[in-house]
Amino acid sequence: MTDLLSALNIAASELTLAVGGMALLLLGAFIGDRSARLISILSVALLIGAAAVAAHAPLGQAFNGAYVSDSLAVYAKVAIYLASAVAVVLGGGWMQRTRIARFEFPILIVLASVGMGMMASSGDLISLYVGIELHSLALYVLAAFHRDDLKASEAGLKYFVLGALSSGLLLYGASLVYGFTGSMRFEDIAAVASADPGPGLIFGLVFLICGLAFKVSAAPFHMWTPDVYEGAPTPVVALFATAPKLAAMVLIARALDEGFGGIHDQWAQVLVLISLMSFAVGAFGGLAQQNLQRLLAYSSIANIGYALLGITAGTEAGVQAMLMFMTLYVIDQFGFFAILLSLSRGGRPIRTIADLAGLKRDKPLTAIALTVLCLSVLGMPPFSGFWGKYYVFGAAAEAGYWQVAAAGLVASVVAAFYYLRIIKLMWFDPPLEGAVEADPAPMEARTIALASAAFAFPLVIIGLTWLEPLTRIAAGGFGTTG
Repeated sequence: MTDLLSALNIAASELTLAVGGMALLLLGAFIGDRSARLISILSVALLIGAAAVAAHAPLGQAFNGAYVSDSLAVYAKVAIYLASAVAVVLGGGWMQRTRIARFEFPILIVLASVGMGMMASSGDLISLYVGIELHSLALYVLAAFHRDDLKASEAGLKYFVLGALSSGLLLYGASLVYGFTGSMRFEDIAAVASADPGPGLIFGLVFLICGLAFKVSAAPFHMWTPDVYEGAPTPVVALFATAPKLAAMVLIARALDEGFGGIHDQWAQVLVLISLMSFAVGAFGGLAQQNLQRLLAYSSIANIGYALLGITAGTEAGVQAMLMFMTLYVIDQFGFFAILLSLSRGGRPIRTIADLAGLKRDKPLTAIALTVLCLSVLGMPPFSGFWGKYYVFGAAAEAGYWQVAAAGLVASVVAAFYYLRIIKLMWFDPPLEGAVEADPAPMEARTIALASAAFAFPLVIIGLTWLEPLTRIAAGGFGTTG
């Protein structure tokens, strides 16, 4: 009984979300959709509370090593839960304005956060799979949340079918790893891998990486991303682009470093190839896009390639660089999607790049914010995106992957074209017919957009003074190959 209570105490943040989510579900079932706003507020409070619980929960292992709470898990869960809370805030107002508000929306995000927390604390292949599927099942429903929209239904179906395919790859790889090591725990797998990494184990590892790469939309497993980003409701896409990607990147770092650290040279080759393909697909694929959400999809593919470089390094500095990059990337992405949610033209939401033409005339403050975010994501110094890439490329170069880092720099130059095109349209092109206007009640979206832009510059200079030591502590709190 003592061991069980200790384990439950270590996993307190997930238990808080699970119990709270069930309570909110019961509340919504009794009151109905009239409770949507109340449940959104309570969900935000629950997620913030879970972040506080995660920050103060005791460290250690639970459930026979299946659940690990260390500094990396704590940092990731606090960031994931806070990002999910922002997604609830963005989505709640948008759902009310578009008259599709349902009390299930914030609850699905809460339940997805339970899975994301498990992903960050996975200590074996079973908890890894359970965490992925728990968060994925909620995301499948969220992708098709706007049931009367054909594109949303198509997005949900594509995400579900391709997600099932990736789960099959993941399970097959996990079964091979178990078959050749005799254990599901990362610690035991690492011992076997270091002593005798046979071809069967390597084969299983490749399948495992392929399944995980799908979850972060890394090329060539990105095929779902543009269509889902375009078809799913905008606040749902804002969630897809932020918290789940951070959770999946932490999971990849933990699984590879703790489970296969002794054969770093083997899996690093696979990650290098995935990173290079992500650079190319993200940079060149975005050049032909006219839809803003599809453009952000290709941008996310390229940025995931950059983040994977940190894990590829196989060092403590590489894990820290990945955390720095993903944290700054999440903040920038929320700014982009908040701007999309706060504007409309002629009574319809802004969807295409051309809709931003002449934005400086109608909404100069928004134009400034979007300009700052574009410069940040393309990596222009001294904006926040530059510092993320600085850490990632530096860690990769120090680990001997300077050629891949150079390829990433080239991809950044190519991708700069479509960000600079947005800036040019906003500031130098004549506006289209119909003024850009604010939606009736987008205060939460405007606030998040301006806060994100302000952090991108100049607040990032101050933010780095606490973010850098926090990520260093997080990266140093779990085993690294370096």
